[in-house]
Amino acid sequence: MARVVSIGRQDFETMITRNNFYVDKTGFIREWWENDDAVTLITRPRRFGKTLTMNMVECFFSVKYAGRGDLFSGLDIWKDGKFRELQGTIPVISLSFSGIKCNTYEKTKELLFQLIAKLYTKYVFLQDSGVLTEWDQNYFHRIFYGMSDADAQSSLSNLCDFLQRYYNKKVIILLDEFDTPLQAAYVYGYWEELALFIRGLFEATFKTNPYLGKAILTGITRVSKESLFSGLNNLVVVSATSKLYADSFGFTQEEVSAALAEFGRKDREEQVRFWYNGFTFGGRTDIYNPWSITNFLKHGEIQCYWANTSDNALVNELIRRGSGEIKTTMGHLLEGGCVRTEINDHIDFGLLGNGAAESSEASVWNLFLASGYLKVEQGPDEIRTDYNEYDLRITNAEVRRMFRLMIHGWFTPVRKYNEFMKALLEGDIKEMNRYMNDVALATFSSFDSGKKPSEQAEPERFYHGFVLGLTVDMADRYVVTSNRESGYGRYDVMLKPREGKSLPAIIMEFKVHDAAEEGDLGATAQSALRQIWEKKYAAVLVAQGFPEERIRAYGFAFEGKKVLIDGGCLQRVEELAGKCC
Repeated sequence: MARVVSIGRQDFETMITRNNFYVDKTGFIREWWENDDAVTLITRPRRFGKTLTMNMVECFFSVKYAGRGDLFSGLDIWKDGKFRELQGTIPVISLSFSGIKCNTYEKTKELLFQLIAKLYTKYVFLQDSGVLTEWDQNYFHRIFYGMSDADAQSSLSNLCDFLQRYYNKKVIILLDEFDTPLQAAYVYGYWEELALFIRGLFEATFKTNPYLGKAILTGITRVSKESLFSGLNNLVVVSATSKLYADSFGFTQEEVSAALAEFGRKDREEQVRFWYNGFTFGGRTDIYNPWSITNFLKHGEIQCYWANTSDNALVNELIRRGSGEIKTTMGHLLEGGCVRTEINDHIDFGLLGNGAAESSEASVWNLFLASGYLKVEQGPDEIRTDYNEYDLRITNAEVRRMFRLMIHGWFTPVRKYNEFMKALLEGDIKEMNRYMNDVALATFSSFDSGKKPSEQAEPERFYHGFVLGLTVDMADRYVVTSNRESGYGRYDVMLKPREGKSLPAIIMEFKVHDAAEEGDLGATAQSALRQIWEKKYAAVLVAQGFPEERIRAYGFAFEGKKVLIDGGCLQRVEELAGKCC
């Protein structure tokens, strides 16, 4: 009889005692212990079993679970006699930053203080143990009734000191989702303040703490050493490209096949592989996210389980606020293409969304890889270049659908967007102008990347966001491309029908009004059309057999939040281009 699938449970003890569906990952305990690293930072996407694994490690080592070998009976780790002797023998400090997602630094620090105080309540017995000095007692009191920044930053190292005295053993620290508040700090604009505080906490806890035995930190990203881990030379980083613990988080193909057989869903294996397979860690290219698999086992339906429940606020912001190159590349990825970029083990939040600099773009793709939205296309040894570059592609069908829904959501509040699409296909320029001005007015600010919107910069960001919207809404009928070579230059947008020649092929060129060179928006739109004609952007379509009468070209002119569109069939474009010469 198949075990019961419990969705969202992250308590190892409860899962084992209730005989819930569980894939044995206790081999991680042996591998981590025998590696004997002082501080290990493991980065994996959300809902990949990090929290459950941390709880499993706590249940195995913590003195709180002394004598609970029954939790591991029959599992891989219990086959080794020397590890049986370790169970329940070491003081463990376990905490998580997962719930700290605030829009201000003050609220974040308040929650961190509350977390520390709550942690200390578990060890109030130390106050009557005889191991604390008078200073220690006063420090305990301040933690509860008047914690300063300095008290908070030294809280974990001091607690290690107290526990080491009491148990006469160095302490294991388990810190889950260390980067959750840091991602919120980036989104809401208080990154520098929080990074300074966290740096002090981490240096005291993991760098200068003589009472620390071993530690594990988990998160989605490894934040740059300069930001948080300066001088922490004992830190081992296990990223998506690392071979360490490659199969310890997420389900392998063998584990998924066994699970499908247990639940009588073996006949769905190919469908499950198409939707959920593709995550790549180290040398393993067949990793599934556990959240989607457990939900499928329970419900038997193919849906976007993992992608729809992950916190996509940061990735959403990075695309919306990113440069035109980032939006263009995102469209290419949605078409099934890949992006080649240099991969680093860390993310520099100072570079994310920082204009069009190459370092900014690389940081964005690095974060997408760490978050699970992109995967290394082939084995690292096969595609690595002299510059440590990798080819990245959207992970699987579930993630691609997530991106499409997210981008579609940018325009969902604007019903006029769909009406514009209809007018575009029908060639109704009057209606296109009416609807596009409504769309632009409502959505321009969504694509501004600064705290102070700039109307001069917004059209470029809006245009690239609009192109992504086209990619999503027209993907079933058109191949949507942007910034590609054709004729004697690069067009802005091209829509090529997927099947047959019955639908019109469409070329678009976008220009911001230059008052010094053009009298009005009409002149700007005609300048865009002249560029389409003179650069022969339609050449690639003609070469592929599209008759000229089925090719339309439109010039979009922007001035602030005003838009003017002109154009039509190629013959009319030629006439307009001739008039404005």
